[in-house]
Amino acid sequence: MDSKNKHSQGKIVLERKIDSLENYLDFAFSLSRKCGSIMSRSFRKTHDIRYKGPVDIVTEVDMACQEQAISSIQKAYPEHSILAEEAGGDVALPEGKSGHHYKWIIDPLDGTTNYAHGLPIFCFSIALEIDSEIMVGCAYNPALGETFYSMKGKGVYFNDKKIRVSANPVLERSLLSTGFPYDKKVNPDNNFDHFRDVSLKVRGIRRLGSAVIDLCYTAAGILDGYWELNLNPWDMAVGSLMVPEAGGVVSDFCNNKLNIYNRRILATNGLIHENMSGILCG
Repeated sequence: MDSKNKHSQGKIVLERKIDSLENYLDFAFSLSRKCGSIMSRSFRKTHDIRYKGPVDIVTEVDMACQEQAISSIQKAYPEHSILAEEAGGDVALPEGKSGHHYKWIIDPLDGTTNYAHGLPIFCFSIALEIDSEIMVGCAYNPALGETFYSMKGKGVYFNDKKIRVSANPVLERSLLSTGFPYDKKVNPDNNFDHFRDVSLKVRGIRRLGSAVIDLCYTAAGILDGYWELNLNPWDMAVGSLMVPEAGGVVSDFCNNKLNIYNRRILATNGLIHENMSGILCG
């Protein structure tokens, strides 16, 4: 096969792959609504709280959303694997008949502490990783009626309106967000030093309590950037797609290619990225 035919065949395969992504996005969107309904029914009510650590909690709603998500995925896509926060790892690792590896990455309730206290900053998030690349993402906060969704190469949408990162090029005028690990009292890698260093260089820093929402708000231009460490793949998966699709940049602290399995993320509008990396990587 000559190079021209190879290129044509590759283009056709890519187009078919993109077309199939629409079905996956529809599924993710529908599932987010189902799990959002579970959250809404119990929001600001008494919860059954279990402690995973001294302050790290999980509620019956986390588990109900996860059970809904896992059962729905296994029914619709039995050959796909699942990585879910409260499941403690991969639910299944089968090899698909297509030869591709599909993994759904789920955070059934990101912002559990907020949810348990009645603070309306939380969400259900779901991303689809195909052959180690995030291709579809959706996050839904039913309390505020906010839905973010994206498909590789097709941009990002916030409640059906296409969004872009902010156009602010000045670090000193930036509003950023971050977070701290649950074990911050004993973990020396607790982000306190980065918070101090960055806070002296920017307009303000917020701590929203949901990494997924932090990244979605960065994609929407509400925030100019976000950084955090000690994260898990389900914290970063959706945002790692949305921020670049909205025109921004994601990386590790030292501006290397982001790996959502490596615990650290820096996400910005791109215009302040090098300055932020210079602070965090130093």
